[in-house]
Parts: sequence; structure tokens; C-alpha cells
Amino acid sequence: MLEQIKEIAERVKGLREVSGISAETLAKELDLTTEQYLLYESGTVDIPAGFLIKIAQINNMELSALLTGENPRLHIYSVVRKDKGLNVERRKQYKYEHLAYNFINKKAEPFIVRVEPGTDDVPLEYNSHPGQEFDYVIEGTMKIVIDNHEIILNEGDSVYYDSGYKHAMKALNNVTVKMLTVVL
Repeated sequence: MLEQIKEIAERVKGLREVSGISAETLAKELDLTTEQYLLYESGTVDIPAGFLIKIAQINNMELSALLTGENPRLHIYSVVRKDKGLNVERRKQYKYEHLAYNFINKKAEPFIVRVEPGTDDVPLEYNSHPGQEFDYVIEGTMKIVIDNHEIILNEGDSVYYDSGYKHAMKALNNVTVKMLTVVL
């Protein structure tokens, strides 16, 4: 996981340098401190998905190209077989499987997300990113907090929301949650 984060961080830094934008300017545009932005570029800390989505949008590129270093090529359709999506190891408690990583000019980013159970003393990790998000629970029960609103979702439940608001998820009942997430 750490090696993947370092590779992504190198691509983020390279994009900024090629664009001739200072770290300070880009940090301000992303509503981050320069120090936090430089930590993401260093590859020594986990990089939030919302940050990567914003970087991809700013650079007018596919998220999967930022994640993998390869541009998607398919434009008519893309089939991803069960458990064969692009695995993105992002955070300990979240595991992402990108379901359309090789399709060019996507209007949405679909993922299977697994939320691992944690202990009650671990604080929620909040995220926010431009656009909207749809989450459909396939397995398990989770708590999602959106802008301080706590919602419990069970298998078959879904939520659609403005992902610009801070949001976080937590698996309940000591069971991993599996959900379909679509980021628009």
C-alpha cells in the first residue's frame, strides 16, 4: 500500500511541476494548507480520495490515470469481472475496487468499497470532494455521517448526497460492509 501511495504522490507532484504551479497556489485552490499539500506530495501519508478526484479534475485527466499511471483506452464499453476491478489500497479501513478504470471520459466513478470494522475509540476519517455520491449497501450495516447527520444503512439501503459536505463511514456490528459507490 505504501509503495502505491508513493507512486501516486510522485504523479501528483509531477503534474504540478509540469503545470508550473507552485505548491502554495495549488494548496490554496484545494483549500489545504501548504504543509498538508506537501505531505500528500511526499507520499509519506495517506492521500484522501477527495484530494485525488480534485487533482484529476484540475488536470483534466482520468482518475484511473492518476492512480495507475496508465490512460484508459476503452470508449464503447468496459467489462470488469467479479473481483477483477482495479484495487486501490487507500486507507486501512477502506478498500476500493474501481469498476470502470479502463473506460475513457467517464461521467461517474463506480467503486466497490469495503469498510472494515474498527474499534469504537478510533475517530471517523472525514472526506469531501466535489460533486455527488451514491452509496448502496450490499452487505453489512454501517453508520454514515454527512455534515453532522448520522444515518444507519443496512443491506439494500442507499444514500445519495452532495459529497462536498464532509462525510465518513463506519462498519457496525464488527462486520465488514460491502457497498457500491458511484462518485459523480
